[in-house]
Amino acid sequence: MGWDYAFVHLYYNIPPAVLLTACYYPFYTKIDVYKILFLVIIAVVSTTPWDSYLIRHRIWTYPSDAIVGPTLFHIPAEEIFFFIIQTYNTSLLYLLASKPTFHPIYLRGDKLLHDGRRLRSWRWLGAVFLVAVISSGLAMIAGNGRGLYMGLIIAWAGPFIFMLWMLAYQLLINLPASNTLFPILAPTLYLWLVDTIALRRGTWVIQSGTKLGWHLWDGLDVEEAFFFLVTNMLIVFGLVAFDNALAILNTFPCQFPIVAPLPSPVQLVKALLFSIWGYQDERILGLQEALKRLRKKSRSFYLASSCFEGRLRIDLILLYSFCRVADDLVDNALSGAEARHWIAKLTEYLDICYSKIAEKSTSRDSFVRSAFPAQAQSALLLLPTAYLSPTPLYDLMRGFETDLDFSIPGQFPIADGPTLQIYGSRVAGTVAELCLELVFYHSNGQNTEQQRREIVQAGGRMGIALQYVNIARDITVDAKNDRVYIPTSWLESKGLRPEDVLKDPSGSMVEALRQRLLDKAMDIYEEAKGAIELLPSQSRGPMRVAVESYVEIGRLLRESGYQLKAGRAIVPKWRRLRVAWTALRKG
Repeated sequence: MGWDYAFVHLYYNIPPAVLLTACYYPFYTKIDVYKILFLVIIAVVSTTPWDSYLIRHRIWTYPSDAIVGPTLFHIPAEEIFFFIIQTYNTSLLYLLASKPTFHPIYLRGDKLLHDGRRLRSWRWLGAVFLVAVISSGLAMIAGNGRGLYMGLIIAWAGPFIFMLWMLAYQLLINLPASNTLFPILAPTLYLWLVDTIALRRGTWVIQSGTKLGWHLWDGLDVEEAFFFLVTNMLIVFGLVAFDNALAILNTFPCQFPIVAPLPSPVQLVKALLFSIWGYQDERILGLQEALKRLRKKSRSFYLASSCFEGRLRIDLILLYSFCRVADDLVDNALSGAEARHWIAKLTEYLDICYSKIAEKSTSRDSFVRSAFPAQAQSALLLLPTAYLSPTPLYDLMRGFETDLDFSIPGQFPIADGPTLQIYGSRVAGTVAELCLELVFYHSNGQNTEQQRREIVQAGGRMGIALQYVNIARDITVDAKNDRVYIPTSWLESKGLRPEDVLKDPSGSMVEALRQRLLDKAMDIYEEAKGAIELLPSQSRGPMRVAVESYVEIGRLLRESGYQLKAGRAIVPKWRRLRVAWTALRKG
């Protein structure tokens, strides 16, 4: 009986697990726990027979004075724990690296397979390579000599890697290297160092007649290095396949109308086996365009969106995309007449979406394709109007009409505080209400009707607060566009006119009014933020991130010496991440 192997865990494997758990804990979701448990069970079940065979045939051994004693099929308890702790650590690293990733945009239907890389060719090239590697492993086993250990590693891991490659090749090829190579290579290098220490101490021993005798460096056999590389590949490939299946289930509601919060293994396999011929390429392209808009136009909401899950995240991104496209159509118009034309077309689009005609889907599609520019069409076609109420969307159009009044020379429509509040309600309170409608739709009735009304009312107020922050941030940018959203009555109280702000949007008097606007925003924020705690549990933390990320802009603007970029105060990335982590940690 000895404690050497246990000390390897205590000193080298458990501390990273504790650190990674502490870092990721605020981001943990039920689906994350499901993924890890799923992978751990597979790792233990698939590795135990193979490891037992190696020990029984003395390909590797454990000195009696290095292990505590209990075994399972001749495998020391410490070794079983290694299966678990390695899978856990590598899984957490993958989850941390892939948290912001929006997996649906990496899917490719048959029409998209030829865009960029020819994925289908890569799939079969990879398959041929893996078959060749597996064949070489079997040849080593047949030789029953110095390559036996390497052959057994290849023959055991190769078929699993082949299967996962064939099922999840699209994401394995398309995902950023930070999602795949990093969570494979980082723990592999670390375990190489740990293994070197253990081999030198004699914690475990490899029989000399079964190994090639090559070393990656002094003390580390090439077989051991290869073993940790392929086991981390198995873990990451398994997680990518899991995310590939979830992306398919969540992206194509027509093919998969009902998806359980924790999909069964059968449903996951069905998704992975779903033919690429059934993928909706236009929907994938629309999601790519929507995410591109979100990433470019709103750092705060882009960060917050990564905390939402499944179809709710998809629908929130699509909602933002519609609002952004609609706003750009109006704002980028070359004249007031053109802007009014787009508002009329958007209103007509809503009329079609909410009409009672049986063929409204066909009518909507044909109208959008004939009336709107190509770059705007996907945002309108993918808006989930089936479960969004029309009133907030029509009110949003009225908010755009207020913006049009600025195109009239000498016209500044935000006359006083109440006018500003109405404007904020139309352009931002409405969007908050629509976001909450999506939350309720995807949360399966976890709130009573009374709670929903209270939450929506508070959400509308919160939208106004965030719009005030937006106005306070963009005073200089708006002035360049001949717009002043600070109420005229506020300006007059300081002896100013809107034209003065256009000439000097950074003067001391304007700065004082910026702070007044922020004071109003913070008062409304404090009044409304309690309603977040009434939201369904799976949306509470992400919604808190969405709100706090935007409010942090206001906090930055209240600090002395804040920096401007292109006329706007920008919250540094590290600070936005800290806000998100803190917001999620509250539960």
